[in-house]
Amino acid sequence: MAGVELAAPWQADAEEEGAEGGRAGRGLRHAPRFHYLFSPRLWLQRIVFWGGAVAVAGAAIVFAMSASYLDVLLHRGLAWWPYLPFVVTPIGMALVVGLTRYFRGSEGSGIPQTIAALSMREPSARSRVLSLKIAAGKIGLTLLALISGASVGREGPTVQIGASIMQALGRVTRFARHDLDKGLILAGGAAGIAAAFNTPLAGIVFAIEEMSRSFEERTSGTITTAVIVAGIVSLAVLGDYTYFGHTSAALRFGEGWIAVAVCGVAGGLLGGFFSFLLIRAASGLPGKLGPFVRARPVAFGALCGLLLAIIGFASHGTTFGTGYREARSIVEHTESMPAAFGILKMLATVVSYVSGIPGGIFSPSLAVGAGLGANLALLMPYAPAGAVALLGMVGYFAGVVQAPITSFVIVMEMTANNQMLLPLMATALIATGISRLVCPEPLYARLAQGFLPGASSERRPPDPRQA
Repeated sequence: MAGVELAAPWQADAEEEGAEGGRAGRGLRHAPRFHYLFSPRLWLQRIVFWGGAVAVAGAAIVFAMSASYLDVLLHRGLAWWPYLPFVVTPIGMALVVGLTRYFRGSEGSGIPQTIAALSMREPSARSRVLSLKIAAGKIGLTLLALISGASVGREGPTVQIGASIMQALGRVTRFARHDLDKGLILAGGAAGIAAAFNTPLAGIVFAIEEMSRSFEERTSGTITTAVIVAGIVSLAVLGDYTYFGHTSAALRFGEGWIAVAVCGVAGGLLGGFFSFLLIRAASGLPGKLGPFVRARPVAFGALCGLLLAIIGFASHGTTFGTGYREARSIVEHTESMPAAFGILKMLATVVSYVSGIPGGIFSPSLAVGAGLGANLALLMPYAPAGAVALLGMVGYFAGVVQAPITSFVIVMEMTANNQMLLPLMATALIATGISRLVCPEPLYARLAQGFLPGASSERRPPDPRQA
């Protein structure tokens, strides 16, 4: 996707006011120094970015706490009656699909919508993928999908929620420059990732590598400040925690690094295949399923719910929800997972996505990768199982999103294990290269095309609203 030239809000405003004063072309270097400290317009823009970051962090925290509570509630229900999903999941999925038609733009991950918004110049087009109504629907419907047993995450939705909040604030203040609108979207999405994962560095890297697809951004102040503010708020409320716990696992140079190559190749192949399936589904389901989905989306949602219940029963309940609990158990060796957990979790995530409900693939993909690593560890007893699990996570995740830097930074920050930095980097690079052989086009960039104005129906993601 083409890169976005982005200046800090006070830089852009200084250039704009300089042009209005007859100083066009001389730019920022000749702007009065006191202008940065005393300009009401610049302070308004700073307050919008900082206040928006606080709002994004607040929404992400409420979202995270609600998702954690519902996950506990769901597993209590499973412990009470293992057959509960055969009743709850089809009904819940059908309900989510039905409600999604009233929140247009909330379906799917949310990251493709945010990327698509960066290419839109018309406010009316952006409002179809970024708005406070969509953000509210995204939160409510994703939570409903989680308690119903869908294999979805909240990180991708948090990106769209963050971008929607920032976009709404920008419309209130009526920023004049198009690149400032893009800055708000990027800052909101990055702040969402930082607050959702409690990984500020990953938020910055994600905005540059995945959302803008360019390292030539001038992000001085805009994204960085929003991410820092969101990270501080998240840290103050939730504390300094890591999603996948702490592990001191490390790899020795030599035979242990064979695991890097194995996990890179396996993760790239499986992650690339997963992306290929999602892109293929976005172009329309094959055979008679395509017309059936368009004619009876709610019934198709119930059918997907039944499939999720079957997969969940076969996995002893481990494929329901985000996958955080299961991935943490694998990394910390606190609980044994079924041997087929990784494959079953991937299938559950594919079914959840194809249904057209709101929900992300970040945390389910990390859980799939942990399951893959656990399986590969059995083939390499000379390497610590915890280390191989981390390599599996970063390998599969990099294979899915084809963003190697984001992948290893997220896993490193989420496990607080700096000893694995070089192995994680190498695995992510190998997996990304292998994945591109299977799926040449990055997943999110390809899905974003379906949300651009004028996209044909064949290129749009599955949309349960079109009945």
